[in-house]
Amino acid sequence: MAITIYGIRNCDTMKKARAWLDGHGVAFAFHDYKVGGIDRACLERWVEEHGWETVLNRAGTTFRALPDAEKQGLDAAKAIALMLAQPAMIKRPLLDLGRGRTIVGFKPEIYEAALAKG
Repeated sequence: MAITIYGIRNCDTMKKARAWLDGHGVAFAFHDYKVGGIDRACLERWVEEHGWETVLNRAGTTFRALPDAEKQGLDAAKAIALMLAQPAMIKRPLLDLGRGRTIVGFKPEIYEAALAKG
């Protein structure tokens, strides 16, 4: 199973998630948004699976720094456009387990359950 973890290298939650994967012997590829960006197709899949409200990190400093006008009237299309323009607004980490299964955020018990299923 090809696993990819998406995020930003220096994010504390990303560090915890990568350490958890390493500690459990889970092989994975790391995709850094700041280096590789993100493509529309990925974002659209994630938004379809989880909803834009889950994928868009509204608690982060990047989103909070937006002018109020850009935060108004959010919907899936506008959220995807914001995340494409500034990938730091994507909730981290996003773990792609392959076969259309992804996990948004990091909770050890959720990773454990998902990876036990293979």
